[in-house]
Amino acid sequence: MASARQVNIAIIGAGGVGKCFLSQLESLAARRQKQKLVLTYIATSKKAVYSDSYSPIALDSVVSTISSSSQAPLALPKLVDYLAASGTKTVLVDNTSSQDIADAYPRFLRRGISIVTPNKKAFSGSYKLWQDIFAATEEGGSLLYHEASCGAGLPVISTIKDLVETGDEVTKIEGVFSGTMSFLFNSFAPTSGSGGGKWSAEVAKAKELGYTEPDPRDDLNGLDVARKLTILARYAGLEVESPTSFPVQSLIPKELESVASGDEFLARLPEFDAEMEEVKAEAQKEGKVVRFVGSIDVASKQVKVGLEKFDLSHPIASLKGSDNIISFYTKRYGSNPLIIQGAGAGGDVTAMGVTSDLLKVLAQL
Repeated sequence: MASARQVNIAIIGAGGVGKCFLSQLESLAARRQKQKLVLTYIATSKKAVYSDSYSPIALDSVVSTISSSSQAPLALPKLVDYLAASGTKTVLVDNTSSQDIADAYPRFLRRGISIVTPNKKAFSGSYKLWQDIFAATEEGGSLLYHEASCGAGLPVISTIKDLVETGDEVTKIEGVFSGTMSFLFNSFAPTSGSGGGKWSAEVAKAKELGYTEPDPRDDLNGLDVARKLTILARYAGLEVESPTSFPVQSLIPKELESVASGDEFLARLPEFDAEMEEVKAEAQKEGKVVRFVGSIDVASKQVKVGLEKFDLSHPIASLKGSDNIISFYTKRYGSNPLIIQGAGAGGDVTAMGVTSDLLKVLAQL
């Protein structure tokens, strides 16, 4: 039997998603027979492990290896040179949300280094960066996948790409794109039962359960959803300049936008419960519930993020827990949209999206 071809793996980021990915990579490397997967570089924001000889880094002990390392990460231009000089096919896995790393993607891709990533900022930053990234894959003959940048492990990016590339025409996309916002509104304004608690109490509960960022304002400002909408709108053919180039409703009271900390924000949020109670009551009068959604209307080139009211029977109204739901309306699917639903957040499912993308790259190397 022919010896397995080696593929080098370089990883940036070993936090929540990064650790889950390392576990999945270890399992994948043990099962993979066609290719020998060799980890040759791993870095966090402050530490790194690598060698001039590209020696394999043991996957079963990599977390402790990096925590005890005294090496600093290579500057991004040097990392490009280091990976390109190995003489072996290399895949960079970016498990960060760093804009600086995203901005460097074209450099890696032009040098033939493939990338898989959940980093939204690469694909929702400036439209010029979007164009540069995809032009660089052509120039370098490299591969690029980012399924987990929208909906964690849900097949959202691959679905819209398949629809567009097979000649279907996407007319509208609508859905709940944030696990945090899904959990908040499913608790605050349930479709059955006596109704949720006060808005501030639901936000505090979501934070306690780990559904929000350390500072809940990072979820409530709507920017995370706007980034996902930007990516999908671009695949649908709209030249959206950035996540701030269309209406995004923030749920942060103006008076609390500049408070010093997330804790202070939560302490003062009860002062503004009446506003959200009014929004909920208004929907209830119409026999509806309020949800935080994103929508793209391709014909009118309108993208927006914010609160909308839905009938109790609508799929968006009846979501459970922190599930995402994304509906694709297209020429082929007509008035019955193609619907994707499931967990849209969490380390294991996000890492699954990254691992699945790695498998797609490996199949083509």
